[in-house]
Amino acid sequence: MTENVHVISAAMVPFGKHRSSSYVGLAVPPLIEALRSAGIDKSDVDAVWVGHSYGGMMTGQRICKEIGLGTVPTVNVDNACSGGATAVHEAWEAISRGLIDVAVVIGVEKLTQFGGGTLPLSPEDREVKQGIVMPAVYAMRATRYLYETDATPEDLALVSVKARKHGALNPFAQFRQEVTVEQVLTSRPVADPLTLLMCCPTGDGAAVVVLASDRARARLGARGMRVAASILHSGQVAEGFRDMTSPEISAHSARDAYEAAGIGPEDLDMIELHDAFSIAELVYYETFGLAERGRAIDLIRDGRTSFGGDVVVNPSGGLLAKGHPVGASGVAQIVEAFWQLTGVAGDRQIEDARWAMTHVTGGGTAGLDHGACTIHLFEAA
Repeated sequence: MTENVHVISAAMVPFGKHRSSSYVGLAVPPLIEALRSAGIDKSDVDAVWVGHSYGGMMTGQRICKEIGLGTVPTVNVDNACSGGATAVHEAWEAISRGLIDVAVVIGVEKLTQFGGGTLPLSPEDREVKQGIVMPAVYAMRATRYLYETDATPEDLALVSVKARKHGALNPFAQFRQEVTVEQVLTSRPVADPLTLLMCCPTGDGAAVVVLASDRARARLGARGMRVAASILHSGQVAEGFRDMTSPEISAHSARDAYEAAGIGPEDLDMIELHDAFSIAELVYYETFGLAERGRAIDLIRDGRTSFGGDVVVNPSGGLLAKGHPVGASGVAQIVEAFWQLTGVAGDRQIEDARWAMTHVTGGGTAGLDHGACTIHLFEAA
């Protein structure tokens, strides 16, 4: 028997450069707020999952002990950028199988500890040894996409312009100033054709959600949103040629999520997707069935993925504006979905929002499209 699972509370700290904060210092405030707004006590929590990549051993236990949350299972999850969302998937699975009633999921990361630059990757990976880093991978994707379609660098810039416009409405975003196409195109080159403003910033942050079964939600009298689908896939090894403009792991995950929820892309009111670089958003429009192959440019040029359009993509500002503290990002996406579907998103509220998708991938590994992909679909309750 599969139990319904609901997100009944969500909280986060503003993403940014919190150089004086620790992992514990970042995570404790939203943890306290999420428990408070859910109307639950520490004794109501059956288990805790914590997504992070660089926090070290027992990060979750160090966080929970600060508020006296102990004895229950506390599990640390590392799945690269998909770590926080993977933690939510694990909590969803435990509740849906009837093993527990209430779970807390924390996503947290402090990237300023590295002093800037690209994220450290595994030195054992053969492509990393050759100098492959994430900006280089996405620059190759962008180059190929521009070659195969009618897209131009201006279209890549439009993605960043939209992200910053949305981020300007979000008090939790790392960047809150709008930019122009010209500013994006003339910002510092990173990896041709990508410029600095086409790349997400590193930073620090934490986000927390509380998940509950039907029974617990009824007992608490909590509002929230129903988890209609929770999908986690790892990449399939494929040596040799791979179409970098068609991410199969995300396509397969979206297909399975739509099937599990019984909806299609036309039903979505919002999507929080993994826009680590501007090209990614255009590619995912097509991957998720929002546009035909090569026609993502029609959506971005016509403003159909912003407020008042067909579907609002990254109303939070996405990774490009909100920031990308990797372990926290997947949970923060769900926080945004919760605020939108419960009608408390303020200046960026999507009118009558009912269906939301969150999507995050993790890990660049030789031979794999991505190491992991987690997609969630939510329905307003």
